[in-house]
Amino acid sequence: MVPSTLGAWLGEVAEPDPIETERSMMTTTIRRSGNARIKGAAAIAAIAMLGGLLAGCSSDDNGDAEATPTPEATATEETPPTGELATFTRTDISDSGANFVLIENPCGGPRLTFAADSGIEVLTEVDGDCEFAFLDFNDSGSLDPAEDWRLPARERAEALAPQLTIEQIAGLMLFSPHAQHGDGFTEEQQEWISENFMRNVLNSGPSDTNSIVPWVNAMQAYAQGARNADEPWIPVNFASDPRSAAGATLYNAPGAISRWPSSTGLAATFNIDWMTAFAEAASAEYRALGITTALSPQIDLATDPRWARVDDTMGEDATWAGELTAAYVRGFQYEPGTTEWGPNSVATMIKHLGGDGANEGGRIAHQPTGAYAVHPGGGFETRMSVFYAGLESAGMMSGFPIMLDGEGHPLFGYELSGSFDPGLMNMLRNEWNWEGVLVTDWWVTRDHDTWMFTGHGTQDMTIPERVLLQLFNGTDQFGGDSDMGPINEAFDLWQAAYEAGEFPIDAETRWQETGVRVLDMYFKLGLFENPFLVLEESLAIVGSDDKQAMGNQAQLESVIMLRNVDGTISPSTLADFADLTVYVPWTKTVSHPGPWGAGGDVSNQMTLEMEILEQFFANVITDELVWETTIVEAEDEDGEDEEIETLVDIIAPDLSEVDIVLVGMRSPFNGGQFGFAGFDPINEVYIPISLQWGPYVADGPYVRRTSISGHLQADGTRENRSYFGNAARISNRADIEAFDRAVAAVAATGRDIPVITILQAQQPVVPTEIYEDSDAIVVGFGISQQALLEIALGLHEPMGRLPITFPADMDAVERQYEDVADTDPFIDSHGNAWGFGFGLNFSGPIG
Repeated sequence: MVPSTLGAWLGEVAEPDPIETERSMMTTTIRRSGNARIKGAAAIAAIAMLGGLLAGCSSDDNGDAEATPTPEATATEETPPTGELATFTRTDISDSGANFVLIENPCGGPRLTFAADSGIEVLTEVDGDCEFAFLDFNDSGSLDPAEDWRLPARERAEALAPQLTIEQIAGLMLFSPHAQHGDGFTEEQQEWISENFMRNVLNSGPSDTNSIVPWVNAMQAYAQGARNADEPWIPVNFASDPRSAAGATLYNAPGAISRWPSSTGLAATFNIDWMTAFAEAASAEYRALGITTALSPQIDLATDPRWARVDDTMGEDATWAGELTAAYVRGFQYEPGTTEWGPNSVATMIKHLGGDGANEGGRIAHQPTGAYAVHPGGGFETRMSVFYAGLESAGMMSGFPIMLDGEGHPLFGYELSGSFDPGLMNMLRNEWNWEGVLVTDWWVTRDHDTWMFTGHGTQDMTIPERVLLQLFNGTDQFGGDSDMGPINEAFDLWQAAYEAGEFPIDAETRWQETGVRVLDMYFKLGLFENPFLVLEESLAIVGSDDKQAMGNQAQLESVIMLRNVDGTISPSTLADFADLTVYVPWTKTVSHPGPWGAGGDVSNQMTLEMEILEQFFANVITDELVWETTIVEAEDEDGEDEEIETLVDIIAPDLSEVDIVLVGMRSPFNGGQFGFAGFDPINEVYIPISLQWGPYVADGPYVRRTSISGHLQADGTRENRSYFGNAARISNRADIEAFDRAVAAVAATGRDIPVITILQAQQPVVPTEIYEDSDAIVVGFGISQQALLEIALGLHEPMGRLPITFPADMDAVERQYEDVADTDPFIDSHGNAWGFGFGLNFSGPIG
């Protein structure tokens, strides 16, 4: 039975009064129809009312859009025919975590690998002067279209999808929770494969080649062994979030994957070739680690400088971000210099459709406190233009936020997040005619009373109803889900709705649409031909010298110099510092309250790492730390007392013999991606996100007294999420204390010791606290301290420029609109505006 009827739902929700606005660039129509919400058992009929939005409304509709060129693994003759038959070779591999067979095809044909005990037979076919091998993975004894790697991926996918069971397709819709490989192929992971038919696994473990390769091979062998006459073999698609950003230490850890700037750092190079070089190098390393899908790039436009994920974006400018997105997608997916998929190809998954980053107040949509993106500046079309530039991507991920206009009305008429929003999905599937694989961001289907509930607006729906609505909208996969039960329940709901005349196609047809899209990507990647890894080959590829050298150079070219008084930073060599003494102060971080605890934990560290400093200087001095010891008596007489040491004071040393002062700083930290940035969970009040280190109370003239967003109340009014009058909470406030302590210690000497500020940025900062007392300022996004130091010491000329504006003050931050890049920039003493594209080299402003 269908849980409700169209008439019943229409009785609950008033008939919309659409207001249409034509979007000229992408012919997107935004429909605003009040604050309708799909509730509980009314979900099916609500979906039925939206029948026209279904992607692929008939069984023979596979999309009419012109496909992105994706030549498959075709054989090409490398030499003219000679009359001699070139044939394949076969090798047994036993030292890579699984026993498997490796076949090298002649004449440019693809490599084949399969588990030695899988029972898969090898089929052969002579084509001209070449004898090719194929895998008979359905045990038919003949070469079927799905097994013929010479055919286009789409044709193979359309041949295989009808052979899969509904449960197998349900498994293709699952995308695992974060999976680790340190303990090998675990029992839980085996259940994913065998019991739930899952074939998409998120590898969240470290880039340890010796650990990953056996894990990947063991899982692929297990998946091959799970096939039977009724359930054809489907390989495992391993995915990863970005894992190549350098972080805050050395260029590269020994044996690790090559390290590059973050996406924002690559944007700061203002050189598209660096994005292409990164993508090509990273895709080769990913494939050597068995990773075939990149859950990236994140192309949300960084229009609000407060948002905690700025450093994962490509900056604030839509045109530049669009060019970088296209280069990233092509560099990962295609063989270098071509538009052809090959053995180094990795499918990209641009994210997050709808455009995260315009969340009111800069909050994070991973929590209900950041559930709403607002568009008071009318910037939705500009934000979507970056996604439009990336439509060659094989995959896409929808976002968490509910999208509102500047008056608090849903942009498309329904107060639903991301993949639940029919209007947004209609734009993607029907207006843009995009036919790739659409996955939800993680955990959108879970129960609303669990940690990290992200299905905003669906609190009154059951899990199967959430699955149903998203599938109706064109979603293919569910991030973080490992249980196919709700998908099977959604199948029954769909079929009942179809039989009642409420849905336009039957459930099996809709499930097969997803099957074709997912398999199409698998075939493009060559997963059915070569799912296994050879450890020796992977070790040679991951972190190879050439990739590390390129990543190091990209880091250097991404560093931005913003201030340089009287040539404080000038061309130098290592020898210039070999006999010098440097002072670097100490800082601390106090953890925020969040899902993992009440906060208050303190960590202490130098602002720059001693290991790196000792590469450049003869002597490194730092602060004196004053500790206080507290004895905590044991609870019983058999226990031992505990000594707890607390840092109570930090004292700068005498700098009379110091030659240079380096102060490492981090962007003010208000709470991260999985915390409560902009919200105080203890007092349950909203608080401002500050881009200055010192105290900030949001009582200025531009702070909203009434928020645009907020949950709808029972009386029809909206919750007020204003933080007016409240104070910000900064974890690393000690960074500015360290800076001030260093400046005071220099002044106490009466000497002119240069102070160079080195900012490891995750977001823009308000520079007023550090500008006047810094002789030089350098900034890096997602790069190593080593690269920052080499620029700060003049070993390389700065070349980077700001990909995002540094605000004049917190009034400028409060005055800007979340959805457009309109922040007033800081103006320095030379009249330079620290906005998009500004940076200095040794001669002055660049360009």
